[in-house]
Amino acid sequence: MTTAQALERARNTESSASTSTEAVDDAAAEKTGSRPAGQGSGQQSPAGQGSARQRDPLLDNAKFVLIMLVFIGHAIEPAVKTGAGDSIYFFIYLFHMPAFVLICGYLAKSFDGSPKRVEKLITTLAVPYFLFWGIYALQSLSTGRNLPDGPLDPLWVTWFLMALFVWRLSVPLWKRIRWPIPIAIAISLAAGLVSTGDVLNVSRILGLLPFFVTGLFLKPEHIEFLRKRWVQAIAVVGTLATMVVTITHLEKLSREWVYWRESLLDRHFDVFPYGLPARIVFLVLAFCLTGAVLSLLPRRRTWFTKLGELTLYVYLLHGLVIRVGGQFGWYEITDQALGGYGALAANIAMAVLFTFVLCTPLVRWATRWAVEPQASWLLRQRPRRPADEPGPVGRPGAGYVAEAVGEREAVSGPARGR
Repeated sequence: MTTAQALERARNTESSASTSTEAVDDAAAEKTGSRPAGQGSGQQSPAGQGSARQRDPLLDNAKFVLIMLVFIGHAIEPAVKTGAGDSIYFFIYLFHMPAFVLICGYLAKSFDGSPKRVEKLITTLAVPYFLFWGIYALQSLSTGRNLPDGPLDPLWVTWFLMALFVWRLSVPLWKRIRWPIPIAIAISLAAGLVSTGDVLNVSRILGLLPFFVTGLFLKPEHIEFLRKRWVQAIAVVGTLATMVVTITHLEKLSREWVYWRESLLDRHFDVFPYGLPARIVFLVLAFCLTGAVLSLLPRRRTWFTKLGELTLYVYLLHGLVIRVGGQFGWYEITDQALGGYGALAANIAMAVLFTFVLCTPLVRWATRWAVEPQASWLLRQRPRRPADEPGPVGRPGAGYVAEAVGEREAVSGPARGR
């Protein structure tokens, strides 16, 4: 197959790509649909989607901006040797992961635990998780890095796929209980009081749970409220104030506060007078900045809106760009040639550039086998329903099937900050 044919094939199948945020939610099912997964049926599956699906440009815009921040955060981490670099890094980590999780929840509204949707979780999250765990493990071995104890201990960026898998499975539970958001917040705070260990990255799953549950119950009218001019003005002032506080105070704190990967007990941090109150403060900050993202980013289609559908590729592949670049001396070269601030600027530019590169048709064609593997062979064949047997109430025929497969995406999120 020639390069031209490969590019054409990738363009023709472009709609099957999706982010990791819907990647299974719509972060994990079909192609990231920026519309709440519970709205509308009769959509086309990835191969035939397009105009049949009504996507909200705001969510695609947000996903693209957030995945670029993910890349920037990871790209500058090995080269943070200046106060400005520390502040930028800490500020990004205050909200980019919570924002992705909230979008995942918003796009997960239609998940009902049906066999079709569970199968999609397996093929769009579980299988890529183990594939990329192996890929990152091989890269780590080539550079002498230590590996986790086993595949159930997520390796760097793969933690988000594991978390999405668990959060998505929990959707029917949250739909059935009263006061889901307060309960999720209580669970998140309680998770800081026990030793959670590394298996399944439980600390992050529980710590970030309130954002997923909040997104699950977020309604379009809530987003419309965030778009009011006076709310946007507050968002601008609040974001600028947070930047100032980050520069003057927050960046001097431990990064574990914004990684959400260890409990207070695991960090040997006293619960009172600082531990639990600080966890609450960072929870509130993350919610406020996530609201600012949804308030300030453009609601209309922009030149980068379409790229918001492709963030799963950027998320899963960007770590390899960073680690392979580091393996071949990128950080030493930029630091020696440009100095601290010059290296910081070079790494930000590199992250921005490769965010676009990883969205290109050729890259997606070459890596589709791992990002969107064909794994239906893992699944048992479900018995066919007789033609005269009625389907689930309210979900007739092809419309239900199309909706069940029609959500896939959002991953894109932050990775393990180490």
